[in-house]
Amino acid sequence: MFNALQKMQTRPEPFEFYTTDVLWTDEHIARQMLAYHLNEQVDAASRNPKFIDRSVAWMVDTFHIRKGFSLIDFGCGPGLYTQRLARSGASVMGVDFSGNSLAYARSQAQREGLSIQYVQENYLNFVSNEQVDFVSMIMCDFCALSPVQRRQMLQRFAACLKPGGKILLDAYTLKAYQKREEKTLYEFNLMDGFWSAEPYHGFLHVFKYDQAVVVLDQYTIIESESTRMVYNWLQYFSREQIALEFEQAGLRIHAWLGDVAGADYDDQADEFAVIAEKIN
Repeated sequence: MFNALQKMQTRPEPFEFYTTDVLWTDEHIARQMLAYHLNEQVDAASRNPKFIDRSVAWMVDTFHIRKGFSLIDFGCGPGLYTQRLARSGASVMGVDFSGNSLAYARSQAQREGLSIQYVQENYLNFVSNEQVDFVSMIMCDFCALSPVQRRQMLQRFAACLKPGGKILLDAYTLKAYQKREEKTLYEFNLMDGFWSAEPYHGFLHVFKYDQAVVVLDQYTIIESESTRMVYNWLQYFSREQIALEFEQAGLRIHAWLGDVAGADYDDQADEFAVIAEKIN
């Protein structure tokens, strides 16, 4: 126990450990994640239906999404965006690591008679056989990636897009980083049993890295037979940093927005969104 306590107090290097896959491969946690996606009362894994409806309506109008248009939603989860986008008549693909979420997405598409292609794969490894008009990554997924992974992801975007194709994604701002505070929290069955179906002791350690502008939510889950640690990294961005990363991948920022529903950019907000385009 002493060694476990020492380990959970030790600050790792930014993105030193990467355990995001446990959210999708652990059967119990994957069910909890799907429940968060579908919970209309909280903006946790997904935003609320009213926002999504407004976001999709804006996307369809802004990017002229219609029959003959093609798009890929990276990190599509249970298809809350892809299902709505497919109603426009566009050719829609969703890529996600979670078999649970995609099973739900496929069932909803079948129920509505929508033709949506869903691919279960880590989007960092995804390769498209065809180029599309538009790609999206929503709910600040981009912020959970390390610098190396972000470069890889932007290269995937560029490879997937037709010349002049557009990208839409959102990210956390430096203002949001300033609001985060380091802390330590202990609860029995932390997060109401989210981490295991069995009883457990849960510790949350929040570490901030000012130079890297990164926050780590580190969860230590102690069960009767095992101890697990889950690392949830979040990168926070200035406009200059994200523009540079896009430029290095052959992508150009086309517009700065307040969110993925087309709100005006606000330099005091916790999030912003970008529209980028493939340069050539």
